[in-house]
Amino acid sequence: MAVLHINPTRMELTQIKRRLITAKRGHKLLKDKRDELVRQFMLLVRENLDLRKQMEGELGFALKDFALARAVMEPGALRQALLYPARQASIKVGRRNILSVRVPEFKVDEGSLGETVLPYGMAETSAQLDNAIATMARALPRLIALAEKEKTVSLLADEIQKTRRRVNALEYVMIPQFEETIRYITMKLEENERGALTRLMKVKDMLAERAT
Repeated sequence: MAVLHINPTRMELTQIKRRLITAKRGHKLLKDKRDELVRQFMLLVRENLDLRKQMEGELGFALKDFALARAVMEPGALRQALLYPARQASIKVGRRNILSVRVPEFKVDEGSLGETVLPYGMAETSAQLDNAIATMARALPRLIALAEKEKTVSLLADEIQKTRRRVNALEYVMIPQFEETIRYITMKLEENERGALTRLMKVKDMLAERAT
């Protein structure tokens, strides 16, 4: 491990020791943050997986009903039936913090959904189309919740990678470099002290010889 390019003085030694203490403290805090992020991530992944399986099942039934409706209805009648939306959904978009990670928060106003009203008359449509639309209407709030969880999981995964890189940089680069620099400066200072002591002893011997 290469040492820092600094002058081997006691002042520099004191500063490097302070930086080492700060780096070790930051390393511990980042490790704790990384571990908690991973824990939150795993919880959200499990919730996301359960919700996704549920939604895939419901949407699978809706798609089957759409396929049956498409088979028994005229294409023009199907397009005309789905031309206008049955209702509007009001969604409040906010943010919340998970360990300094700003993640989205979606809240569906259930009151804005109201009852499922079909946007067409039933004379030229099939029961399968009615079932598909009703299934999709019921699934909308959970689809919004799934979108929120998946975006949150993605943001947490990115933050975990960033935190892991910082932890590794401190653990395998900065902290060893500071420790190696401290050893280098300490050896240099001890070497200088031994040299100074040797010179002092020689001067003392020379003075003693002159005195005799």
